[in-house]
Amino acid sequence: MTSMDTEVKAEQIISEARERQEADEIRPPKQKIGDSMVSEYRLRRRKQFQDWIGGGTCTIHVWIKYAEWEDSQNDYAHAQSVWERALGSFDRNYMIWFKYAEFEMKNKSFKHARNVWDRAVEILPLVDLLWYKYIHMEEMLGNIAEARQVYERWMVWSPDHQAWLSFIKFELSHNEIELARSIYERFVLCHPKVPAYILYAKFEMEEGETERARNVYERATKKFADDEKLFVAYAEFEEGCKEVERARSLYKSALDRIPIGRTEDLYKKYVSFEKQYGDKEVVEDAIVGKRRFQYEVEVRKNPLNYDSWFDYLRLEESLGNKDRIREIYDRAIANVPPAEEKRYWQRYIYLWINYALFEETETEDVERTRLVYRECLKLIPHTKVSFAKIWLLAAKFEIRQLNLTGGRRILDNAIGKAPKDKIFKKYIEMELHLGNISRCRKLYQRYLEWSPENCYTWTNFAELERSLAETERARAIFELAISQPALDMPELLWKAYIDFEISQGEVERTRALYERLLDRTKHYKVWVSFAMFEAEQQDDVTDSIRRARAVFDRATTYYKDCTPDLKEERASLLEDWLSMETSFGKLGDVDLVQTKLKKRKAFTREDGSTEYEEYLDCVFPEESQTNNLKIIEAACTWKKQKLAAAAS
Repeated sequence: MTSMDTEVKAEQIISEARERQEADEIRPPKQKIGDSMVSEYRLRRRKQFQDWIGGGTCTIHVWIKYAEWEDSQNDYAHAQSVWERALGSFDRNYMIWFKYAEFEMKNKSFKHARNVWDRAVEILPLVDLLWYKYIHMEEMLGNIAEARQVYERWMVWSPDHQAWLSFIKFELSHNEIELARSIYERFVLCHPKVPAYILYAKFEMEEGETERARNVYERATKKFADDEKLFVAYAEFEEGCKEVERARSLYKSALDRIPIGRTEDLYKKYVSFEKQYGDKEVVEDAIVGKRRFQYEVEVRKNPLNYDSWFDYLRLEESLGNKDRIREIYDRAIANVPPAEEKRYWQRYIYLWINYALFEETETEDVERTRLVYRECLKLIPHTKVSFAKIWLLAAKFEIRQLNLTGGRRILDNAIGKAPKDKIFKKYIEMELHLGNISRCRKLYQRYLEWSPENCYTWTNFAELERSLAETERARAIFELAISQPALDMPELLWKAYIDFEISQGEVERTRALYERLLDRTKHYKVWVSFAMFEAEQQDDVTDSIRRARAVFDRATTYYKDCTPDLKEERASLLEDWLSMETSFGKLGDVDLVQTKLKKRKAFTREDGSTEYEEYLDCVFPEESQTNNLKIIEAACTWKKQKLAAAAS
């Protein structure tokens, strides 16, 4: 053994000894708890619970905790006493009954538990949980007759369908078929609804009682003559019994009885049934005939209900009879809206659109499609109601037919009769794709004659010229645009013009534009943008900084002299100036700005309130000095006047 091994073992021994010593110091000394200490603890604990429940604000959870503590002390009598006392205050709370009964069952006092359950269901008969737990206890004890008796007591209160089904399941689990059947009879009397009858019939079917099941369905159909789900279930039952004709007659009878709006699922089932057992074409013809009749009734009753016409047309289009589809379209579009208001025409126009698309895509009849578009455009009162969509669809149709002249003629008519932004934009886009720049220019001119205040149009027109390297044209368009008396978004137009000049490298022109813009508006963002532009010029950095500072200085002078109330704008301007000076690095002069703006914090508080409100108030030192000088000057004037009055 080496010396190193000896040293390691010695260190381990010392370490283990130290750990044991520390553990002995931390571990509390062992104490023996005597009977007197237990009794003292119980008395103290009971007194604590008694104080709690005697305080007047005791909740049910305190009682439950008290009783459970007595139970944990194996003091059955005290615990039972606590439960009974708790019931005196909370007998309408089902949880106290539930916990009390569980306590009795835990201590195998089933007689007492049964007594608790009896009292509970008498006081709270509508709480299903109490009944379920009561029955479960009797079942666990093997008391089937007692459990059945509890169920019978429960059913007197006409509980929900789940309680009845639980009773039936209980009887079936003990192979009491007749009793289950009698319960089903009472169930459908208590809950005379279709789901109850269907469950009853399925039960009889599972027991092999086909006639009994059919009898249940017949009783239900007499009671519910227009329920779709009932007829579907009855027909499926007959189908399962291989009674095809019975099932077919049920489907037909249901289609005759049930209103058309509630037979969607029934139609699907019927079609599926006939696909399997019958003649598909005959069935589909019958169904289509009935639906066609219903649509005819609806459109004759209200011919201006265009949604009914759409439904009718979808039905006919699904059948593919083109002549009949065309006939329905002709009848539908003959019902012109009674008033020249857009809300009446919106749905109606889609009839024409669908008609034109049908002729173009389904029948592939070009002339009829062109005729539909022509008649539609002729019918619309464009002076009061017009739709850009129909103009564009008609033009695109002509272009698809390689009739570019016809498409242009339609769009020209649209601009002449009912000009709209969408028509101009699509027309310009089409000509631009075709490379007809001269036409695009003419269209932009007509567009701006119609809507001279539209800044987007001016900007796009100028952008077109710029993309063609027509700088002077673009500049002339911008000049003409900013000279308009009214513009919807002038800030967008000026920004585009300035960006254009910057992109052309025209520093002096850009500077002049900023000056012209400042003649119109003194918004602080314009000042900041102007100053940033000056600061970004890289030819002479010192001169750029000087120019930028000059712009900011002009702005602060304007806000100080002309608009002293706009403190927030002035403060924002100075903050941007400070940010710019910081970005200059060594060339910047932060103190130049900081001396022009200070901020102070203040708060207000109402008496007795702990809410605080903080705000920032801007203080401009030069204004404070000016105000102080004015006060001193006023004081001197007053002093002179007073001395003059005393001398006289």
